[in-house]
Amino acid sequence: MNAAGIREGIAQGKTSAVEVCRRSLDRIDAAAALHAFQHVDRDGALARATDLDARRQELTRAPLAGVPIALKDNMCTTGAPTTACSRILEGYRPPYDATVVRRLRDAGAVIVGKTVCDEFAMGSSTENSAFGGTKNPWALDRIPGGSSGGSAAAVAAGLVPIALGSDTGGSIRQPAALCGVVGLKPTYGRVSRYGLIAFASSLDQIGPLSQTVRDAALVMNVIAGHDPLDATSVDVDKPDYVAALTGDVRGLRIGVPRHLLRDGVEADVTAAFDRAIDTFRGAGAIVADVELPHASLAIPVYYLIATAEASSNLARYDGVRYGRRAPADTLTGMYERSRGRGFGPEVKRRIMLGTYVLSAGYYDAYYLKAQQVRTLIRRDYDRAFDRVDLVAMPTSPTPAFPLGERVADPLSMYLADVFTVAANLAGLPGISVTCGFSAARLPIGLQLMGRAFDESTVLRAADAYERETAWSRERPPHYWS
Repeated sequence: MNAAGIREGIAQGKTSAVEVCRRSLDRIDAAAALHAFQHVDRDGALARATDLDARRQELTRAPLAGVPIALKDNMCTTGAPTTACSRILEGYRPPYDATVVRRLRDAGAVIVGKTVCDEFAMGSSTENSAFGGTKNPWALDRIPGGSSGGSAAAVAAGLVPIALGSDTGGSIRQPAALCGVVGLKPTYGRVSRYGLIAFASSLDQIGPLSQTVRDAALVMNVIAGHDPLDATSVDVDKPDYVAALTGDVRGLRIGVPRHLLRDGVEADVTAAFDRAIDTFRGAGAIVADVELPHASLAIPVYYLIATAEASSNLARYDGVRYGRRAPADTLTGMYERSRGRGFGPEVKRRIMLGTYVLSAGYYDAYYLKAQQVRTLIRRDYDRAFDRVDLVAMPTSPTPAFPLGERVADPLSMYLADVFTVAANLAGLPGISVTCGFSAARLPIGLQLMGRAFDESTVLRAADAYERETAWSRERPPHYWS
């Protein structure tokens, strides 16, 4: 159930796109208890697969021909709802495809549906969806991570080989770690954001979740690249990411910020991380300690900048131009009812925080100061990359925690992103791969961060680690083969 194998099987006539699509759709139906999908496009997916089979000869070189793929429900797609799992967008059907969706279709992919996420991608557990959250395939009483929890769970459970997510502060990497799959956040500007429903525009980035690093590289070959429709898309050369997977990390320099791992990290996570670093040493990599002096400030900086941008971006949902309208006798009443009924508690919390830090009396003290510290965080990584090629740390300080455990404690929920937000603040690429399991048999993630636009090195190291270990071949109890 990996993309490379599916494509090869279809190209060689060993199977068909329709057969593969039906298997995926049947698995999705069988896994209804996970609630990984917000919308399943059974008719559209089968029609697409039938068309691909009819054009098999001309599509033999299409990199994703016949591969079922799921999309996080914040990426615009024609013919299917895109709600960002919010009541305020309930029933919305976009008139266009996001750039990543168009590129997937051009590569022969079959879009089977949209996955559950935290409302407007705001959350770390996928419990903030207005239509019900997702469960972790490793333990149904645990969160799958967030905000791309539906995408991570769908891949982990074998429903699809690949799903796309968005990562604003760890929303691809953290659920990938907690569900035991691969999750890649590309460099900011590497993948077009056109058609992605905005949360925080200077932080959001689209990337793949997959069962193998090779599949993540295969998807990056399709979705990466300059897009004139996105003003933040960077026009730089795109390498062949699959060709970069040599399996060789000899001489690669890996930095470890040991000072960040002293507090708040569970013992099982620390032990798994240390074993992963030993694996790299054994494969010929050079491991060195690095200092990131301002890293401890990343969480408060992130939650000032991200909420400020969310306040600005979500102002458009007023019931007049965008979003569902609630009837009222006055204009002010209509605004209040539309937003009050349309937004959930976490989205309201972040809008209020962001509006506060952008207000005239507090802008300099909070938002401006946060942007200044953001620059210092980026400089810390620049200095580290003068000495090393990658920075390694755990993806999450804990394995997946029980459903409902942190819903009433937003601060503890926010701290779940302590190791991931820096990559977004600095605009750097990062990947999570499974590096072990807790005593309760829950996955633990290893995060590797690289220089801007050097996804090739990040993927090469992750692939080499995957080859040296067997963690990526483990399957959860709730897996449909």
